[in-house]
Amino acid sequence: MESVVNIMFKNCFAGKRVLVTGSTGFKGSWLTLWLQALGAEVTGYSLDPDTKPSHWELLELQVDHVSADVRNDQMLRSVIEKTSPHLIFHLAAQPLVRASYSDPVQTWSTNVMGTVNLLNACRGVSSLLGIVVITTDKVYDNPENGVPFSEREPLGAGDPYSSSKAACELVVESFSRGFFTGNTPIIASCRAGNVIGGGDWAKDRLIPDIVKSMIIGTRLDIRYPRAVRPWQHVLDSLSGYLCLAQRMVEGDKTVQGAWNFGPRLVDNYSVENMLTAMRTFWPELTWNRSQSKALHEATLLRLNCEKAQSQLHWQPVWDFSNTARQTAVWYQNYYANGHVSSFEQLKQYQQDAHEKGVFWACN
Repeated sequence: MESVVNIMFKNCFAGKRVLVTGSTGFKGSWLTLWLQALGAEVTGYSLDPDTKPSHWELLELQVDHVSADVRNDQMLRSVIEKTSPHLIFHLAAQPLVRASYSDPVQTWSTNVMGTVNLLNACRGVSSLLGIVVITTDKVYDNPENGVPFSEREPLGAGDPYSSSKAACELVVESFSRGFFTGNTPIIASCRAGNVIGGGDWAKDRLIPDIVKSMIIGTRLDIRYPRAVRPWQHVLDSLSGYLCLAQRMVEGDKTVQGAWNFGPRLVDNYSVENMLTAMRTFWPELTWNRSQSKALHEATLLRLNCEKAQSQLHWQPVWDFSNTARQTAVWYQNYYANGHVSSFEQLKQYQQDAHEKGVFWACN
């Protein structure tokens, strides 16, 4: 397996100094794990984990880490100056739709001004080759007509979270055009689908809610059982981010801009489909339609990922069925014996990508 890992992404991350904001979060912890496995020298910048258990704490990764808020521009600037990174992955955010209704000011200040602080602190950093800013598939103006969104579609927002991320996209574009006109560093934004996988305990997300329901032994309340989402495993989205970063290391200025990373269109399923898939692993899982007043959330969302497929040669590795299985097995292993199977699943994912002939895993 070691020889396979050494050809991943042309081994371009080995020895690179990489800053990951939001490193203690669900995606951030998985990304830090993968970058470290690829030989990068990772520094994390994030608030302390806000869930118990926490995937970050369970991994016990031996990386430098700074516990701080991205709204603290002086601290952020200090860390960037000290680490002199080659690459930055910006994941720090308030990531929840329903939480954004409870505290829209905190959502906008973190997601918008946190991004402004980061990009402003990157001006004049000579070591920096690229910045990958993570937003969301919910940045698009969504008429819910079933047409998959391409990166050319207009931005829009129906809730505070989505609006903050759409604004974040405008921040990225304005810095690209106004301050980094020489395309150094190269900046790209990533719009991923509904990401799932082991180690997520965030509030008001489907998979953590299912897991909590099984642990407590209660029936699950579902707000929108017929809502369709582009479900994908966390590693599939991260592979897209890493593909972009590889091109940045290689100096490919054509990757500047926005990118969609989602599942195949045939793997867009409803919430009810996901529940049914999970009941294969938890036969006792039951649910009903929530009777509480629902806040506005998009019920139909699909992504067109042709740009990433044609220009980056990126493609998802795990389909809907395997994504559901890997996710359920992770939690079953953890609650049965406390085993954290993230390391094994990462190895399996890389091996599957290699055997499938995925470009980043073989060239």
